[in-house]
Amino acid sequence: MLCIYRSASGYTIQKDDSFSLVADFRFDELFDCPDPVDYAQTRFQSGQPSARPEGALLAPLESQEVWAAGVTYFRSRDARMEESESSGGDRFYDMVYEAERPELFFKATPARCRGHLDKVCIRSDSTWDVPEPELTLAISAGGKVFGYTIGNDMSSRSIEGENPLYLPQAKVYRGSCSIGPCLVVGSVPEAAAKIAIEIRRGGEVVFSGETEVAQIKRSFEELAQFLFRDNEFPHGALLMTGTGVVPDSGFTLAKGDIIKIGIDGAGELENQVE
Repeated sequence: MLCIYRSASGYTIQKDDSFSLVADFRFDELFDCPDPVDYAQTRFQSGQPSARPEGALLAPLESQEVWAAGVTYFRSRDARMEESESSGGDRFYDMVYEAERPELFFKATPARCRGHLDKVCIRSDSTWDVPEPELTLAISAGGKVFGYTIGNDMSSRSIEGENPLYLPQAKVYRGSCSIGPCLVVGSVPEAAAKIAIEIRRGGEVVFSGETEVAQIKRSFEELAQFLFRDNEFPHGALLMTGTGVVPDSGFTLAKGDIIKIGIDGAGELENQVE
């Protein structure tokens, strides 16, 4: 297993149970090269023995855009229909779940992404906000899925529910995305892998849930193919694959909440809400 961590002090690559602090690593080169596994292994060998990085980590990306797929789980379909029912937008989400073409939307530039133990944001003009735990694919400049990480697609359900055309405002804003704690290179999770979330408020668990990768309706290759169709990503891209764990309509995030998202093989991503 190869995992890449990015901290303020540099890059640490994990290979099995060993760690190597690397000086000459770049995510742009990793996403651009024809063999990301070979690139990561070569950099691992060139580094100095190290320990697992502790504390806050930066998001594992450089110039990559972050995109997202919606309505890829049946539970997500129901939640989006529920939030949009009053505006008449519920039928669109019902249709896209069964359609040949997936819903894909732009999520974040690197500057809008937060890393492990950083703070994510809820909008000041929103009244209903949720995190969305999502398996996030690493896709090379050539359109090949070569790894994955954990993503938190922070969302304003009140704004999107008012009108589906407000989706960009509900999804794209300062601190609307967190990714980490590491980028796993050379594999993707098995179908039985768990995606879990826990939200704490004042030390108490106020929401928790989990799903399996197997519940994603579309294949990773299908989502990557649609993302790259008639588009170009010279430094590759990260693609969130949708959420299958959605809090009930009575729940909304509050300032100070702690969000923990775990995916088998990638560890745990933790953020505080501000």
